[in-house]
Amino acid sequence: MIFPVTPSPAAGQTDAETLTAEQRELRKAAQGFEAIMIRKLLESARASHLAEDTPLTGGGMKEFTQMRDEHFAEIAAASGAFGFARSIEAQLSQHLLEHKG
Repeated sequence: MIFPVTPSPAAGQTDAETLTAEQRELRKAAQGFEAIMIRKLLESARASHLAEDTPLTGGGMKEFTQMRDEHFAEIAAASGAFGFARSIEAQLSQHLLEHKG
């Protein structure tokens, strides 16, 4: 049975209510970047497949696959499954603190 992946706060992350607006924007941007990276990884993996187009793998199926990959990437980025966003957010947060202090 397949269950949906629900976003959960990653270890060490603060609740959204305690973050400043700037920190929330940074988190959103980091998660967006992670989603882009995951989509590109999935796209590259699919591009290596050398099957020819058939009625079951043609345009409609490609579009569905792309939408599914985009949705998966958004969920994975929001849940912190790969950890890219957490790393990006941590690095950029230090720069925010340096410029404010």
